[in-house]
Amino acid sequence: MKKDAFKQVSNRVMLWQFLVFLSRRCCYAELSAIFLTIKNKNSKRLNRALQASLLLLSSLSTAFAASYSISSNIVGSDFYNAFSWENIADPTAGRVNYVDQTTSKSQNLTYASSDTFIMRPDFTTVLSASGPGRNSVRIKSVATYTTHAAVFDVRHMPQGCGTWPAIWETKESDWPAGGEIDIVEGVNDQSPNAATLHTSAGCSMPASRTETGTPTQSDCDTAVNGNAGCGVKFATTNSYGPSFNSAGGGWFAIERTNDYINVWFWTRNGGTVPSDVSSGASQVNTGNWGTPSAAFPDTSCNIPEFFQEHNIIINIDLCGDWAGSVFGQDGCPGVCDDYVNANPSAFQNAYFDFAAIRVYQ
Repeated sequence: MKKDAFKQVSNRVMLWQFLVFLSRRCCYAELSAIFLTIKNKNSKRLNRALQASLLLLSSLSTAFAASYSISSNIVGSDFYNAFSWENIADPTAGRVNYVDQTTSKSQNLTYASSDTFIMRPDFTTVLSASGPGRNSVRIKSVATYTTHAAVFDVRHMPQGCGTWPAIWETKESDWPAGGEIDIVEGVNDQSPNAATLHTSAGCSMPASRTETGTPTQSDCDTAVNGNAGCGVKFATTNSYGPSFNSAGGGWFAIERTNDYINVWFWTRNGGTVPSDVSSGASQVNTGNWGTPSAAFPDTSCNIPEFFQEHNIIINIDLCGDWAGSVFGQDGCPGVCDDYVNANPSAFQNAYFDFAAIRVYQ
């Protein structure tokens, strides 16, 4: 912020209120810039009391970016105890048949080693159009979360026409009133990744906020815009699909508080991933994670009101309401359900490879 802007702020109370607003809206970069400008150039214009106030606010802005301690370190076979397998009909009418844990193991749709957990759909069976969909996997965390941070260390994500993979959080028994946070989601290899909120009526996002991604919709209400939610497309194409896999994967992270929800992405070899994320540290400080890919402040959305205790859900859907409806326009051949039925080998690369999931509270 330039010196001229400060000349227009004659009322110190107004300046204080403005800085409080910035600190509560997670505008850390802007607040730091204001503080440094005052410290370096304008200190003579402010009395000691106001300078002390600015120091306090600067520390408050850092406090809103919290430190967390690890509560769950899920690696390899830990997934089998940390998650339940949802043997349910697909809520989005996908061409899938979600199987239980025993079936997923026996058919090699999930398997684990010391540092790897794989989940995938069947890629060997030609399906009958009148029979069930392609066997696939949908898992839900046993634990539930409100305020927390989570890091998803992903080496590979599902790719291919018809695929609709997702890593998300929700309360299934009270949707949409309990809210939904999509951390990783996309269809038919169409990058980049999108992070999205879905809620009941009354939650919306400001058009402008501090994030690297691009907002798509502002209203999070599932009843408007065809349940598109209030999404943010990430800035880099290697955040999703074949480009993500070619780069060796990367890290997705979420921080949820009563004041905001933030989502980050760092590519595997990009050199920008924070050390506490890449090392799987026992403590993380989100204040060191940089500008989020997607930011969802509480400006016009009361986070505790619209987001209840959530489970983490990971699933691999095929076709369904989204991937099926845009199948052709995304450059995929024929009809989505027919393609899934007749082309099992097309889903050989439609798998998640997790190095770890770490949850911090």
